[in-house]
Amino acid sequence: MNGASGVGGGARARSGLASSGPWWALIAAFPFVAALTTVVLVYAVVADRLPEPLATHFTTTGGRADGYGTAQDLLTVVLGLLVVFGAVFGALLQVRAFRPATPWLIAGGYATAAGVGYPGCLTLLANEGVADASAVRLPLWHLPVLLVVALAAGVLGRLLAGAPPRLPHPESGGEPRLDLPPGTAAGWSRTVSSPLMAVLGGVLFCAGLVLGVLVGWPALSLILAGVLVLPFASVRVTVDRRGLTVAPTLLPSRLRIRRVPLDRIAQATGRPIAALREYGGWGYRIRSGGSGLILRSGDGIVVTLTGGRTFAVTVDDAATAAALLNTYADRARSQQGG
Repeated sequence: MNGASGVGGGARARSGLASSGPWWALIAAFPFVAALTTVVLVYAVVADRLPEPLATHFTTTGGRADGYGTAQDLLTVVLGLLVVFGAVFGALLQVRAFRPATPWLIAGGYATAAGVGYPGCLTLLANEGVADASAVRLPLWHLPVLLVVALAAGVLGRLLAGAPPRLPHPESGGEPRLDLPPGTAAGWSRTVSSPLMAVLGGVLFCAGLVLGVLVGWPALSLILAGVLVLPFASVRVTVDRRGLTVAPTLLPSRLRIRRVPLDRIAQATGRPIAALREYGGWGYRIRSGGSGLILRSGDGIVVTLTGGRTFAVTVDDAATAAALLNTYADRARSQQGG
């Protein structure tokens, strides 16, 4: 069952992305190359008019210079970040679970490249023609400008990436229980990814690193937020004789987001889920009467627990998973009764 659903879905995803892959690779690489080139060109233009050392770090009150370094130090940090982030986004584009989210990853790459390149160029230009680096000021209004520039770059990247591939929608319906002969076992597993969570986590993490260079430890909160969000960007949903398990695909398999054992399952249903209307958004949501891991709108498993509460997770082929859960739950109840 796992092979029929998981491998087949992966094959459809690969075929849907094959024609757009090379173009997406070029589009994804462009912002990092462009940002790196821009920083180098700005340095080449202002190099003769830079003080030694430069003002490279500024306070959050008044934008006064409180950190200094050579131009080579600044270039090493900025260009190094662009290379590292470019490699990270390039690697994420190769992860099969993220392939349907490729346009959003590209958008995140554009926002990140702009978020790194803009402060680098701004710092060089702020130091131009200044005899004493301690006199350099970088007003705080540049921070919202940085966010606007990064957002605009992200929008541009999303537009250039085009529409994501349209994967075939799984057939709904099927019996509420699988005809599984006594004494036999089966397993079901699917991976579901959230472009929004991936981009949000990546942007928070990258913004924290960039702002950490500029303002220091207060940016650690952004890095922590990114670390907390990224594990929810892609999860594996598994149904087997132990029950329902939801685990992040980017972390070791022993780390789980949620496990619902069979003895807590009253009934499972596969049905469409509206993320905003039913749960008020995306991510791990808690509402009156239940909770859920909602990564998108669409097919999902809704499990009614023995206490009356519900747990939901959005995933393709939810009807098959729910039917298998009901079969295993029936078995568990009959064994307890016997």
